[in-house]
Amino acid sequence: MRAALSKPSTMQFMKFAVVGIISFAVDWALLVFLVELCHADYLLSTTISFTASVILNYALSMRYVFDHRDDMSRKREFTIFAILSAVGLGLNDVFMFVGVTVLNIAYQAMKVIATFCVTWYNFFSRKKFLAGAAK
Repeated sequence: MRAALSKPSTMQFMKFAVVGIISFAVDWALLVFLVELCHADYLLSTTISFTASVILNYALSMRYVFDHRDDMSRKREFTIFAILSAVGLGLNDVFMFVGVTVLNIAYQAMKVIATFCVTWYNFFSRKKFLAGAAK
């Protein structure tokens, strides 16, 4: 347990959090823009905004948080990332649907809750399948 809380892992998670905050800002802004100004459905808007933020998150994470694994091609790395992201998108959309449609929580509040939950999945799945050494 102590190794899991080591300083490199803590620093890596802090960098991941900063990248996540930036990605969330893009996700949130695009979601609100699509729903409020374009009058798009909240679930379609959630999917579009999440996808845009994932692309940004990938670029920033691979540059600032995780090193490229020498034993993995960029194509394979991106394929694994896309699969993990698709699972994250599915989780995000399920949280949004249940929260907004079933529990009648405002989509903006539910987006915060969904993001918090999916962030943990994203960090640990990417760390396990994609990460080289911590930067």
